[in-house]
Amino acid sequence: MKRTMLSILGWLIMAGVGAQEHDGARLYAEARAAVQDLQRIVAPGGVQDSYTTRIGGIEQWLNVRGQDRANPMILFVHGGPAAPVTPTMWQFQRPIEEYFTVANYDQRGAGKTYGEADPETVGKTIRIARYVDDLLEVAEHLRQRYGQRKLVLMAHSWGTIPALAAARKRPDLFHAYVGIGQVISVRENERIGFDYAQDQARMHGNQEALRELQSIAPYPGDQPITRERIIVARKWPQHYGGLSAFRSSSTYYFNGPLLSPDYDARQVKAIDAGSLLTLGRLLPEFVQVDYSKVDTFPIPVVMFLGRHDYTTPTAPTEAWLKQLKAPSKQAVWFERSAHMAPWEEPGKTLVSLLQYVRPLAQ
Repeated sequence: MKRTMLSILGWLIMAGVGAQEHDGARLYAEARAAVQDLQRIVAPGGVQDSYTTRIGGIEQWLNVRGQDRANPMILFVHGGPAAPVTPTMWQFQRPIEEYFTVANYDQRGAGKTYGEADPETVGKTIRIARYVDDLLEVAEHLRQRYGQRKLVLMAHSWGTIPALAAARKRPDLFHAYVGIGQVISVRENERIGFDYAQDQARMHGNQEALRELQSIAPYPGDQPITRERIIVARKWPQHYGGLSAFRSSSTYYFNGPLLSPDYDARQVKAIDAGSLLTLGRLLPEFVQVDYSKVDTFPIPVVMFLGRHDYTTPTAPTEAWLKQLKAPSKQAVWFERSAHMAPWEEPGKTLVSLLQYVRPLAQ
């Protein structure tokens, strides 16, 4: 009798747990469905496309959205490497779609594109030059498919490296270039971010941070910037608000894909797999990137600068822009942002695009 009662009690407990899990899954599905419904483009002249096309010898995922096909088109080049914008664009992009058609693509080895080809095969192609050529192929495809004469090229973080090169290589494809979290000199960025972290750690008496930072000092110094060193060097600037201003973490961004209607659980998991595939292969080239000697640019330049960005610090970009010769140039400061300006200040992002960029896309 005692065993029977325990068995019944155990069954009731497990049934309760199962019910809770079932309810949790149902509520999660309903939350994603609500985001999906909010994201639906219902305007008769709008566009809401998600598809693959052959780019650089592999299938790559594109996502194109806008309320009016007649609007200018933005081609957004995501950061990372392998940190696609598509699964978090629901957090900031929707107002922009009223004035621009926005095209995002998951780069090779990133996000949904990661699952479209054998990682070992793709891994052999992971070079900056290949990303530049991919971007140009995407631009040509979008112009043809959507009847656009030119595009606005907009890039974030890592994406600014191939994007800047692509704009210089084929300026005829683009109305203007918009850089967010712009990379000019990787080694200088790393130095500034490290110094900021040390200063903050001393100010806050953070002995753990000081010990970890001292373990890689001087940084970057004359030593190679390895994966292990760069992880330590980035950890503490981000802790002190260098990724998202006034925040020690960025849960809104890193967990944002869980609510994305464009990604299933397998594709969310592939984001991390893509980072592992690409970062180590790109790192030797990445740490050598230095655009500081580029003194002319063939199209208008607009830089969105996060005042508190210590992931890609703004000082090298500000200095570069001052000495640059271009058809026009504009620095736009985001006073409440660090590295994630569109997510942190979506209103300022929209207003700045309307004020400084849309007039260039005529």
